[in-house]
Amino acid sequence: MTQCETMADVRREVDRLDRELVDLLTQRQAMMNEAGRIKKNRNLVRDVPRIEQVVANVLAEAAKTGLSPAIAEPVWRLLIEKSIEHEYTIFDDLHDAS
Repeated sequence: MTQCETMADVRREVDRLDRELVDLLTQRQAMMNEAGRIKKNRNLVRDVPRIEQVVANVLAEAAKTGLSPAIAEPVWRLLIEKSIEHEYTIFDDLHDAS
């Protein structure tokens, strides 16, 4: 972890980390595109057991790295919901075009 001396240092590091997060989220979105393409039925888009598995995986990783579960869980639940919305859009676009 970077040691910062000033708020300018903190902000520069936050901006750098945000760029990395955007790249990772872009990659994750690409996987939602793939899921929307691969799933044969719209009812399969929301998979509650998988949602809970993802959250459990994230919380386990958060515990290892020191990320607060009070940050990790709500952030991932929102990310999952927005990803599901995106996947529905992809699914509908692909199946309306057929």
